[in-house]
Amino acid sequence: MKHAVAKSTGDILQKIETIEKEIIDLKLSFLKKNTPTGKKVISLKGILKGVDVTNKDITCVKKSLYSKIGI
Repeated sequence: MKHAVAKSTGDILQKIETIEKEIIDLKLSFLKKNTPTGKKVISLKGILKGVDVTNKDITCVKKSLYSKIGI
């Protein structure tokens, strides 16, 4: 993008509108590239099949996760 000296308020406003349009185009381009493609969501249900989680396990995990914030 070239930097030219603006001669009037109208020129400045025109440049701002051009920049706004470029930003909108960039946003749309980004959204098009990063939208979900319809790939199947992988379920983790059953990944721990046969594993017994006890209250003691949950308590240990809570202590580990929340020890620094004091919950």
